[in-house]
Amino acid sequence: QVQLVESGGGAVQAGGSLRLSCAASGRTFSSYVVGWFRQAPGKEREFVAAIRWSGSITYYSDSVKGRFTIYRDYAKNTVYLQMNNLEPEDTAVYYCTAAEDVPFTITTWVRVPGPPKFGSWGQGTQVTVSS
Repeated sequence: QVQLVESGGGAVQAGGSLRLSCAASGRTFSSYVVGWFRQAPGKEREFVAAIRWSGSITYYSDSVKGRFTIYRDYAKNTVYLQMNNLEPEDTAVYYCTAAEDVPFTITTWVRVPGPPKFGSWGQGTQVTVSS
């Protein structure tokens, strides 16, 4: 299984920007779909965005569409989540995850509430947005 190393969290004011990074360790992201989830205090972990490593197709939750962009860097074997126009409601621990690129993965991530019980997960990085 691929191991994931996250970085880039921090504290910003509303309207600010942050970029999160998720680097693969142990193997490449080839044949994987890579995504970001987040978990706010007292809430369930929820899907944020995902990208298929092959083909670069992206998916977003409605709450972040138009503000967040997920993209990949082949050479660095890294996936990024660019977060613009941040809102206090975006405050959460953000987790990177990677799983086999099959239809079941995206369908589960996007349509099934709660944290998926499969795939590799990073350690999480805190994002705090103040008003």
